[in-house]
Amino acid sequence: MSIGADQGLRVDAALHACVSGGRLTVGLCPECEEPHSSTASLQEALRASETRFRAAFTDAGIGMALVDADDRIIEANPALAEMLGRTVPELMRLHIHELMDVEEDPRRIYRELVRGDRDRIRVEKRLTHRQGHEVWTNITVSLIRGADGLPQYTLAMVEDVSEARRLGDRLHYQSMHDPLTRLPNRSLFFEQLAGAFDGTDRRVGLCYLDLDGFAAVNDTLGHHVGDELLVAVAHRLEQRFTARGHLVARMGGDEFAVLVPRSAGGAELAALAAEIVEILSAPYDLAGQRVVATASVGVVERGVPDGSPSELVKDADATLCWAKTDGRARWALYDPERIAGQMTRQVLATTMRPALERGEFVVEYQPLVGLQGAQGEAELLGVEALVRWQHPQFGKLAPDRFISIAEDTGAIVPLGRWVLETACRQARSWQERFPDRPLYVSVNLAARQFRDSDVVADVAEVLGTTRLPARLLQLELTESAFMGPTGRPLEGLHALAAMGVRIAIDDFGTGYSNLAYLSRLPVHVLKLAGSFVEGFHDTLAGGEAVDEQIVAALVQLAHTLGLTVTAEGVESEMQAAQLRATGCDSAQGWHYGRAMAAGGIDELLEREA
Repeated sequence: MSIGADQGLRVDAALHACVSGGRLTVGLCPECEEPHSSTASLQEALRASETRFRAAFTDAGIGMALVDADDRIIEANPALAEMLGRTVPELMRLHIHELMDVEEDPRRIYRELVRGDRDRIRVEKRLTHRQGHEVWTNITVSLIRGADGLPQYTLAMVEDVSEARRLGDRLHYQSMHDPLTRLPNRSLFFEQLAGAFDGTDRRVGLCYLDLDGFAAVNDTLGHHVGDELLVAVAHRLEQRFTARGHLVARMGGDEFAVLVPRSAGGAELAALAAEIVEILSAPYDLAGQRVVATASVGVVERGVPDGSPSELVKDADATLCWAKTDGRARWALYDPERIAGQMTRQVLATTMRPALERGEFVVEYQPLVGLQGAQGEAELLGVEALVRWQHPQFGKLAPDRFISIAEDTGAIVPLGRWVLETACRQARSWQERFPDRPLYVSVNLAARQFRDSDVVADVAEVLGTTRLPARLLQLELTESAFMGPTGRPLEGLHALAAMGVRIAIDDFGTGYSNLAYLSRLPVHVLKLAGSFVEGFHDTLAGGEAVDEQIVAALVQLAHTLGLTVTAEGVESEMQAAQLRATGCDSAQGWHYGRAMAAGGIDELLEREA
C-alpha cells in the first residue's frame, strides 16, 4: 500500500490516534477518556487497522512524519530518513525548524491548521540534507483530531521533487539564456529591464549594439566562424561589464545589449559606449584565422519617470541605426529632435497616398526667364511646376520634406502623374488665354517613375487629355536618373523626345557629369545647380570669379552640343548680370520670383501682354 502526496489520513469515528510510550498507536488506549468496546470483533478490527496503517506508514515510498503540537517529530518513516540522509531515531524529537526555514506566510497557515481552522495544507518546501545540500519537496500536512474533535497531531507526507525542480531550473535557464553564448537572452533582458523601471528615483542606461558586416563574415568564412565570433564578442562584453553590475545580453543574431540599471548619467553611458567600440575592434583569432570586426552602438540614458522599457529599447535601436548611417564602428547618443524627425517622416509616409486622394497637394509655379533678351530685360519663357503638401498638422511642406519619402514608398508614381496632369492642364489654360505668349511648363520626373510605371504612356495620355502641345512640356530629371547603362529610362527619354517633349537635366554638375555620355542623350536643356551661382563671389588670384569661369565653360560646351542652359538659384541682379555675361540662356530664382499660385503667373503674363 502506498500513500500519495495529496492524500490525507482519514480517521474512523470509532478510532482515534495518540502516542503511547513514544510510538504511534492506533486503536485501544488505556489512557484516554473514551470508553472502549468490550467486543472481541472491534478489538480485532482495531488491531487490523493499526497493522495496516503501520505497514503503510513504514513501507510508504514517500516520507511521512507525525508531528506534535510543539512542532517536534514524534514518529518518522524510513523514506523520510533516507531523503534527509539521517536515521529514523535521529529524526525523533527533532524540531521541524531544524530541517527547514519556515517563512511568515506558510507559518501562519500552519498555525491555522494546528488550531483546527484548516484540515489540510500543501506547500513546496526546501529541506536540508545532512550533507548540506537542498532537498526540494512537496509536503501535504493533514490534521489528526482526537475523539473529542480537538487537534492533537499533524501528519506530514513528504515527496522529493528535487529532480523535477532541477529539471525545471534547467528548462528555465535555457528559456532565459542564449544557447550559443550562454548570455541572458531577450526574455531575461526584458525581465531585468522591467525590474530596473520599478523604482522612481533612478536613471537607466542602455547600450544597444550590433556587429558591422557580420553577414560578410558568415558568407566568406562560414557560419562556424560567425558563431565563434559571436561567442568571442559575448566573452569580451561579459568579462568587461558584468562585474560592474551591468547586464550583458544577446538580443538575437549579432545584436547585443549592455543594460545599466542604475546609471550615473549620460557621461557614464557615453564612456561605456566608447569602451565597447574599442574592445570589440581588437582582432579575433578564430578557427586559425585572424578576423577583424567592429561594432556600432546606440546609447540611451534617462530617468525612469521619463519613459518606459519599450520606449528605451525602441529609441536605442533607432540610435544604433544612426551610428551605422554615420559611418559604423562608432557610437551615437539618442537625440530627441532626430527621433522626432524620423517619426514625422513615418507619419508622412503612411498618410501620403490618402492625402493625395483628399486633395491636400497643390502645385505652385516658379518663373523661368530668358537672359538674352533685348536690352538685357528678363522675359518670362516658362514655369517650373513645384508640388506642395498642405498638411493639416505640419502646414505647407516643400518638396524636400516629402519627395524622397514618396520615392522610397512608391507614392511618387501616383503623385507624379497627378502633378503632370495638373501642370499640363494649367499650361493649356495659359495657352488659351495668352495665345501670343507660348509658355512652357517644366515638370520633374523621378527615376522610380520610369521603373514602376509607363511614363511614356502617361505623358502621351496627359497631353492628349489636356490638349497641350508637346513642345510646351519640359520634363526634368537628375543626372543619376539616366546616367549609366542603357535601359528603360534611356529608352523612355528617346520616346518622349520623339513626341516633341523637351528633356532637361536638373542640378547638372552635382552628379556624374559624364559629358561624353551626355552627347548621346536626347537632352535639350542643362539646368546648372544653384551652388555654381552661389559661388560667384569666390575669385581667383587674378580677380576672376572661379564659378563664373566654370559656368562660362559649361555654357560654351552645352552650346557646342546644341543645348541651352538654365541657371538655378539666382537671387541678385549681380548674379543675373554675370550669368548674362557667360552667355547663359535662362534662369530662375528668387530674384525673378518665388514659386507662386497659378494666379500669380496670370498677373505676370498680363503685365507683359
